Amino acid sequence: MEVRNWSKSEFEYGRRVLSSALEGARCGGGAFLQGRPLTPFLSEGVRDALKPAAVGACIGVLGSCPGDHRSSIGRTLAFGLVGWAIGFGAGVAWKTRGLTECVASNAFRNINKRRDEHWLERHPIDYA
Repeated sequence: MEVRNWSKSEFEYGRRVLSSALEGARCGGGAFLQGRPLTPFLSEGVRDALKPAAVGACIGVLGSCPGDHRSSIGRTLAFGLVGWAIGFGAGVAWKTRGLTECVASNAFRNINKRRDEHWLERHPIDYA
């Protein structure tokens, strides 16, 4: 097979795999939300993530203070911001874990189906 034809074939295969993954993700999200809109679900997740974000900010501020108590305000704010971001990200990830699991599992299921189809195209099985 010529390199040009091979690369075109592989590009097309990659495009089909990506398309099937996105289709699976959409189906998984729809199955999880069961017709409910996504925005209120995410808003609730963000609202519930503010508590872990506050805890993370406090831990970051406390972590910026060394034993000699000569910490600058900038360093304290930076550590607090990093702690807030980590706490916020962890809180959102925790609250939306069900949606994430459903979307990812359906996307991987579709990817595996596409890969199996591709393998069978390349290695046909003759039962006769």
